[in-house]
Amino acid sequence: MFGLTTGLNKLQNRPTQYTEYSILYIPEGRGHYRADFGVFPFEGPVLLFATPLQTIELDASLSKKSWMLRFHGDFYCIEYHRAEVCCNGLLFNNVYIQPLVNLTIGDAHEFQVLADQITHEFEKKDPSEIVLRAYLQLFLAKASTVKTASISQQVEQRQYDEVMERLRELVDEHYLSLHSPKDYASLLGMAPNTLTKRCSNYFKKPPRHLITERLILEAKKQLHLTRKSIKEIAYALNFQDEFYFSRVFKRFTKVSPQAFRDKIGISIVADLNR
Repeated sequence: MFGLTTGLNKLQNRPTQYTEYSILYIPEGRGHYRADFGVFPFEGPVLLFATPLQTIELDASLSKKSWMLRFHGDFYCIEYHRAEVCCNGLLFNNVYIQPLVNLTIGDAHEFQVLADQITHEFEKKDPSEIVLRAYLQLFLAKASTVKTASISQQVEQRQYDEVMERLRELVDEHYLSLHSPKDYASLLGMAPNTLTKRCSNYFKKPPRHLITERLILEAKKQLHLTRKSIKEIAYALNFQDEFYFSRVFKRFTKVSPQAFRDKIGISIVADLNR
């Protein structure tokens, strides 16, 4: 349910899915990180993030010093611990933010120290789950802090696009009923081609994919964070029936809604909100 492995060769030019939350550390080099429909250029040192059963792929030459940290929601629930680490919706589960954190040399050293401490704990005869969970929480909290500072810096550097931020608001408001980029282009008073170019530049994915990812993200949340039936979730997401919902969900994630729930599990939060 929790582990750290070195070497990321499995992800090189090969789409891969993991059932756990994944954090990839790349200390040097540059390349492209593919996460579902998005393609994100990166340069090390950098942390890359992936949610359970997200399709990810690396197009890069990787150092042997690269490693990957993976944890299951049963080991550490990022929604239950939202107040402590603030990473749900920041590092994970946000279709608008690039799933990476650029690091300074100092940041990279701190994360490497944490990785070494985790490895050292695992090497003990009886690793402490409490200690490992504490290391993971510290790691996520640190990454969230660096990510938040990075976002603030981008705003200060005037990389903020007010129209695209308005698109974000509109997608969040209408993703259940409006599925065509033309609909959003009309609401924004711009040509569809212009919307596609600006959206692809700003969010690193075209609007059609952005809309689909937002819908699937909500489906994943309800599968993981509630005990609603598949039929109830399909109805809440405005699908005509659970079978059509399952087809759309599987086309995007490669697994059915029930298989996703079986692999990821139902969060402790589901019972807290009943």
